[in-house]
Amino acid sequence: MILTPSKGLLGLGLVVGLGNLAGVWASILGYNSYYPLGERNYQFYLFWGLSYTLNLVLLGLGILQFGMLGLPRWVLYLGVMAMSIGFGIVLVSTSDLGVEQTQGLEGELRTDGLYRYSRNPQYVGYILATVGYVFITGSPFVVLLCCLYLAWWLSFPLAEEPWLHAQFGEDYTQYMGRVPRFIGLRTVQLFVEQERGHTDNT
Repeated sequence: MILTPSKGLLGLGLVVGLGNLAGVWASILGYNSYYPLGERNYQFYLFWGLSYTLNLVLLGLGILQFGMLGLPRWVLYLGVMAMSIGFGIVLVSTSDLGVEQTQGLEGELRTDGLYRYSRNPQYVGYILATVGYVFITGSPFVVLLCCLYLAWWLSFPLAEEPWLHAQFGEDYTQYMGRVPRFIGLRTVQLFVEQERGHTDNT
């Protein structure tokens, strides 16, 4: 089998993507404390080093295999819209949470901004952006690696929630009971209640 640049990037992406995912799931199952990060130590730099490497791999594959799936043009436009909305949500929720906590470092419990409607609005945004990138590139290898990314976004909260509960106790328990993990009917209800309250106060 001839090793092409695309296959080499795919192999690298699988190694770093599965490496981070394995570390997260080892933490979820109680085998180690790889994630959440908590502080700037070797795990912090390892986690983010693997994450940035996967980003670069996806960029390279998106260029090398652009359009190979032969998706219709409207799918590309849908991807641009999904990616734009997704990154918009990420930027707003990062501003709400702060860069330090976005990087996984300790901080205060934030329940305002987009965190009024979802406990993980950044991951909601990243899920949209990930799907959008698949639609934009139309690359078969990007599809494989973006499935890993989706597994990351769905797995991170499972590792973070016990850690957050240990930090914030009953406040976080009440927050969990009030706001959904991602989005759902409860998100819509919270938004409507917020808007109704805003209208009543004006």
